[in-house]
Amino acid sequence: MLQGVGLRRVVGVSVIAVVLAALMAFYVDDRAGAGLARCQQHRADARERASIVTGSGERVLVIGDSWSVGLGQDDLGASWARDLPGEVHVAGFSGSGFSARASVCGAVSFADRASTALGTRPQVVVVEGGLNDYDQPTAAITAGFRDLMADLAGHPVVVVGPASAPVRSRAVPRVDALLAGLSRDYGVPYVATSDLDLDYLADRLHLTEAGHREFGAAVADRIASVEPARPAVLRH
Repeated sequence: MLQGVGLRRVVGVSVIAVVLAALMAFYVDDRAGAGLARCQQHRADARERASIVTGSGERVLVIGDSWSVGLGQDDLGASWARDLPGEVHVAGFSGSGFSARASVCGAVSFADRASTALGTRPQVVVVEGGLNDYDQPTAAITAGFRDLMADLAGHPVVVVGPASAPVRSRAVPRVDALLAGLSRDYGVPYVATSDLDLDYLADRLHLTEAGHREFGAAVADRIASVEPARPAVLRH
């Protein structure tokens, strides 16, 4: 009798273990599927935003993240980049940053995308980002910045740092200071935006339409006061 009870308990535990394993596998597959769908949407948005050229005059290339793409807006062409003077081309990808692993969507860091983006033959390159590097090691951000500057060698560059989006505001000072220091090392101007009080969507990370206008106006004004510079070639 006791042996029967013990056997039933073992069988019961085994069944529970199988069920839990199945549920975990479903959860992982579901998360992976959601991630894949999200990356596909980011790629579609990136292509759509790249097809939208605003303004006229000096050709400007913006390499950036979801803020440049206009994630969360009905009209991606309304992202802050449209407020820059000149003929503005945007090479943005939501979730990307300076570091290679800022995004889970593969090789989409700024450096990964720079060579292709330069096909627009810009006269000035504006690099905007840093919020997606909030949890990345200093070494990873530094390596990504170095690779990006190597790709942009020979092109006048301005780097625009992250604003203090509420959900990542604690991480912004470290990233902001790091990017400012790296920009100084490579001899390119750095435009800080962490002091801006912007209007955010409910996720407290992405900008509203008004927020994009505020950010775009501020960045355009601050870029006007600096002189884009070609990255220095550093010996490592």
